[in-house]
Amino acid sequence: MTVMTSREFNQDSSGAKKAAAKGPVFITDRGKPSHVLLTIEEYTKLAGKGPSIAELFYSPGADEIEFEPPRIDDFGLKPVDFS
Repeated sequence: MTVMTSREFNQDSSGAKKAAAKGPVFITDRGKPSHVLLTIEEYTKLAGKGPSIAELFYSPGADEIEFEPPRIDDFGLKPVDFS
């Protein structure tokens, strides 16, 4: 793990990229970690490609289930008078 100040990062971005090849580079701003530099390979591992929301809700055979919900015509609301 490498730690660089934002000033060091600005002055030596190529050094930061070389260090990121060995592991994450933590960049500090006013002494506090503010950013992390990773290789794209490491980022892809962390971010991962999980299933989409559609894939999570997919249920094989669900399209064959007969479902006819009852119609609700009266919600108890009065029509709006726009006059």
